[in-house]
Amino acid sequence: MTTLFQTVGHRYACTVLTTPGLIRLVTEIDDNGPIPPRGLTRTLPDLSVSQLRQAVEQARALGLVRHRPGAGLSLTPSGSGLADVYDATARWARRHSVPTQVCDFTSRVQHTLSLLAAPIVLPSQDTSEGGSPLTAAEGFDEARGLLHQWLRENPQLTQGSEPVLAA
Repeated sequence: MTTLFQTVGHRYACTVLTTPGLIRLVTEIDDNGPIPPRGLTRTLPDLSVSQLRQAVEQARALGLVRHRPGAGLSLTPSGSGLADVYDATARWARRHSVPTQVCDFTSRVQHTLSLLAAPIVLPSQDTSEGGSPLTAAEGFDEARGLLHQWLRENPQLTQGSEPVLAA
């Protein structure tokens, strides 16, 4: 059995980090480099101006992006680390068809982060009959480990939280 050690702050952080605009902004910059000045609406045309504004303000407040004159909006080291968390959670979700077999990157990240925030217990796969030691729980643990590492390195979302132990 795998137990999750959670804090109220970790659950709150996962809620904040699942904003669709934030996920799209961070992963777009991570995948394709800085977004040129005045290029947000062209780069992310499916997000409204208010969603883009909220995502940029949120990303700046969290220290995930910075505006470099001439270069545009780019990721900070913290933003790059969060992009790695998003990639790991989406990979786990895709491998296990979570939440469904066919869905988009943002939905996979949102759903997996909500699972990581929930006080749940994942059963380990029985390997006595030659099963792979790379179980769903272990892949989940890897994504959770990356998230917890990122949260330790970026405590601005979890400060002042009381720990809660999930059995």
